[in-house]
Amino acid sequence: MKCNTADARYRTEVGQPPLRKPLGQHHLTEASRCVELIDFLRPAGERVVEIGPGGGVLTRALLERGARLWAWEVDREWAFELRRRLGEAQFALIVGDALQLPWEGLPEGALVTGNLPFNVATPLIERLLVRARSVPRAGFLVQKEVAGRLVATPGTSEYGSLSVLVAVRARTLRLGTVPRAAFRPPPKVDGAFVGFEMVEPPVPFAELPSFARTVRAAFALRRKTLRNSLAGAWGRERADAAIAELSLGNLARAEALGVEEFVRLHRWFVDATAGLPSSTL
Repeated sequence: MKCNTADARYRTEVGQPPLRKPLGQHHLTEASRCVELIDFLRPAGERVVEIGPGGGVLTRALLERGARLWAWEVDREWAFELRRRLGEAQFALIVGDALQLPWEGLPEGALVTGNLPFNVATPLIERLLVRARSVPRAGFLVQKEVAGRLVATPGTSEYGSLSVLVAVRARTLRLGTVPRAAFRPPPKVDGAFVGFEMVEPPVPFAELPSFARTVRAAFALRRKTLRNSLAGAWGRERADAAIAELSLGNLARAEALGVEEFVRLHRWFVDATAGLPSSTL
């Protein structure tokens, strides 16, 4: 897994575009690894947005299963290579940064998938959860550690803000693991497929971004109590009032709270700050 330090590119086979280390490019090499993900997505006849198609292993598998595909690739050289490899296959190919993907404008019922670059997997998934209202299912190949956080439950070491944001929007399934040897170049860790069956959130959809801010505030000081974490974001007086009025206990920690408690906490903050100028929040 040597790379040219002058431009941070991985060595690749002759005639192929370079793989750029800053983009977190680790291409999947075996189509057989995708079966569980594609079975979960059920893409036949459906509009599917694929993020980071890279060398096209998952892309080809989706097309073979009848997906009407939009492939979103940030690397222009690999976008051209993908088009060359897939020849006459009919799919839309967009060259652009998926972090700028217009989630709110996705067609009703569109599915989302991809082998997500390890360095942007979390922000991409968070954007999907709080912005893409019309997506019924999504599934991703992510770093195994990230997969653990996506499916984590209260009271476990992996449980954090991402776990809560997922739980409030989806039923989550771990679909299988992928050894590092199945990527080119091999990363330092294994990967895992995770599937999301979207559900209607227990807070108004328009409030999901502010709900996310509440959750992040609660986990801001992970080794501290919930009271101290909230004080950093809300101020001591408001944090103390929330803990007392919701009977959460001064020693409670964010990792002990389930989705219902976070919803109550968010609703308390919304009610407590109603009518206040944003500069005071």
